[in-house]
Amino acid sequence: MRRRTLAVTATAAALAAVLTPSGPTEGAATAAPSHPTGALTGATNGAAPESDFNGDGYADLAVGMPKATVDGRAQAGYVNVVWGGPDGLGTAGSARVSQSTSGVPGTAEAGDLFGTSVSAADLNGDGYSDLAVTAPGERLTDTGTGREGTAVVVWGSPSGFRGGLTAAKGRADERLGRLLTAGDFDRDGHQDLALSAEGEEGGATVLRRGPFTTGSATDTSRVEGYAFGSARALVTGDFDGDGGDDLAVTYKGMEIAGTHVLSKASGEWKRTWTTGDFGGAIATGDFDGDGTADLAIGQVQPNPETDGTFCEDRLGGAVAVVYGKRDTTLGGTVACTTQSSPYVPGTAEPEDNFGGALATGDLDLDGRDELVVGVSHEAIGTEADAGAYLWLAAGPDGSMTGVGFNQNSTDVAGTAEAGDLFGAAVATGDYNGDRYPDMAIGAPGENAGSGGVWFDASSDEGTQPPVTAVTPARLGLSGAVEHGGVLAR
Repeated sequence: MRRRTLAVTATAAALAAVLTPSGPTEGAATAAPSHPTGALTGATNGAAPESDFNGDGYADLAVGMPKATVDGRAQAGYVNVVWGGPDGLGTAGSARVSQSTSGVPGTAEAGDLFGTSVSAADLNGDGYSDLAVTAPGERLTDTGTGREGTAVVVWGSPSGFRGGLTAAKGRADERLGRLLTAGDFDRDGHQDLALSAEGEEGGATVLRRGPFTTGSATDTSRVEGYAFGSARALVTGDFDGDGGDDLAVTYKGMEIAGTHVLSKASGEWKRTWTTGDFGGAIATGDFDGDGTADLAIGQVQPNPETDGTFCEDRLGGAVAVVYGKRDTTLGGTVACTTQSSPYVPGTAEPEDNFGGALATGDLDLDGRDELVVGVSHEAIGTEADAGAYLWLAAGPDGSMTGVGFNQNSTDVAGTAEAGDLFGAAVATGDYNGDRYPDMAIGAPGENAGSGGVWFDASSDEGTQPPVTAVTPARLGLSGAVEHGGVLAR
């Protein structure tokens, strides 16, 4: 039976079992070939993947490593872009982008944390995805100890990356850029960047308006602030169905918390939906196939200042899916999913971090998105914090069911070990060009903290291919730190 069809047909016993079967060990590392460039393959039905930086028709995966050493400078950070290709991730090589890379603005300095957040979007409208990267530890003055933070854009092109520009600069001790998402929020035809900023007495979400051109202003405008708190996750989506981008934010402060949707369609930011529940991750997709955007809130928690919550049972973590409804913003039902829910694999245990990472994609091309859920602190046998991931599909009543995997599962490379944190970050993209979105699973604790990414390819028919490991050793990377902890979605 194909793995992609198990979500609504497997028995509860079978679903629970997929988290524990034994599997093969990771093979020896091999040098990756250089990345080929060429004409669009046509594997994407003529539409370039959202994260295709070189326009070859395959989605690429940007992996941020903010704690990595660059030119001897600790935690200067860099981004490893793993190229997609006919065989997916790990077989077509990768590129390293840092502030020591020619054409990339700035200078690699200790504590910059370049690569804290990464996003892929066509920011100059040339048909190639560009790489937006933040460095919240960047210091813009030689005096003082504060960190203002910056965001830079690195241009994609047929030959790979070709320089870039500084997109945004933080204010004094603002630490701009722990979070980042792209979208045309002001509906002017230019992509914008929404970023987080974090100060001593509270944080904010800010906007850097497009266009992104040489000499354009690097200042930002405030979207909203959070007293003695900060935004925890951002995501872009069309939540009201008007064809334009909206911004969803989940945040927590000392006496405030919540999740809401903001729209700038009228020229001013307005909240179009809100709840007191907040989370550690959010994602959007059309899970029920009704043509409206739904919102998933991972690691959902109630605002202690309000009554009621989407998920009363939150042992080990919970995911609330708020469904969309035509002519409203998220006006549908709400479904809560935990590892105690029917037909969801695993067992709910304290501190599993179920829902700590989320991604979406229509993995089987049935017109409904699936939800990929990371469970980074899942214990596998006696191995604490080994980690796992699940993909969930919505049933007729909106409840989510699915299957799960870890490094001891059949046909998954590697061995589940304590501290691997498998599932700490998740992403989707058509990395092998067969039109079916694939999954990328980060394991930043793998190999004593060197880390790695696992490539889980979707398939239209036949036997599901093995899940392969894309480790720094396989990619020929030196000095990798927590590879897979930050993935562009």
